[in-house]
Amino acid sequence: MNVTNRSRSADLRPLPGRRDVCLPHAKSVYPVGMQVRVLFFGVLRDLAGRSHDALTLPEGARLSDLLAHYEAAVPRLKEFLPAIALSINQEYAPPGAALHDQDEVALLPPVSGGNSGVAAHIALVRERIATEAVLAKIKRPEDGAVVVFEGIVRDHTRGRRTLYLDYEAYEPMARRKLEELAADALGRFQIREVAIIHRLGQLQHSGTSVLIVVASAHRAAAFDACRWLIDTLKKTVPIWKKEHFADGAVWADGEPFPDDIPTAGRTMTGPPASK
Repeated sequence: MNVTNRSRSADLRPLPGRRDVCLPHAKSVYPVGMQVRVLFFGVLRDLAGRSHDALTLPEGARLSDLLAHYEAAVPRLKEFLPAIALSINQEYAPPGAALHDQDEVALLPPVSGGNSGVAAHIALVRERIATEAVLAKIKRPEDGAVVVFEGIVRDHTRGRRTLYLDYEAYEPMARRKLEELAADALGRFQIREVAIIHRLGQLQHSGTSVLIVVASAHRAAAFDACRWLIDTLKKTVPIWKKEHFADGAVWADGEPFPDDIPTAGRTMTGPPASK
């Protein structure tokens, strides 16, 4: 979405002097007691008309209170809220996190770049993955290496003959996580481009279930990034597979979620992501 700068009819600067503000979750009126620095990036910077702001808030304020302020001051911000990440002092934080005097808060648009860039080479598909077509889109004259990983449906599992596989996904979240993985890989490794395509639905023997393509000037970075991508995908992206045999069907055992992904006390019985 293209955003043009508008006139600053809504002044984001804190009002001068002392204010008493009653927060929705507060038991009483809190006097103004702290100031936070707010940073805007990318499209959010254009919406706000500035790269940073200083906001005075009452003691007991949370990130959600800060967001409410900017929703009122910049109405179009509400369109982006579902995709915005928040941080306090350079650490990701939920909207309910408490704020303190002199905190630095950042409003972060999606790192995938919206509808272009990384997202252009990420897909969940129900038709055959055309590896050669993806390669043709990725390769560039400046590349010294292109590493390709294809996950293939084998004809047996643990001694049982496999008839076919069914892949299921929590699609909106899966696509977002794939975009985040690709963006993360571009930041971690000296690579130029990444493509990740994953099949959904029913797959027969020898069909490609997942394709990862990494382009780089040097082979070592491309190999390292490709291995990291498939290993991390298997642990973090909500895609599951059901294996069908002549004598029945089972959901494949999944790998445990990494420790940094919150779970329901790690006591629930729902299946983790699996490949």
